[in-house]
Amino acid sequence: MPTVMLRMNEAGQLTFYVPKKDLEETVVSMEKEGSDGWGGEVTLSDGSLFYLDPLPEAPKLPITLRARRGGGA
Repeated sequence: MPTVMLRMNEAGQLTFYVPKKDLEETVVSMEKEGSDGWGGEVTLSDGSLFYLDPLPEAPKLPITLRARRGGGA
């Protein structure tokens, strides 16, 4: 399970950074982004899938979290 950092870039887009891979991509979609919570399956602009354990509400950014690869696999 890699540790990842999520933050907003200068264009106001959510970015996903994996330090050990030096991978930084824009988040294209996130399973939960509203009143039902924040997190779940995350799709990045390069097509990669990750899974973040859902939080009850959107966190203050930047934030460092643990993620699973491949949409929870």
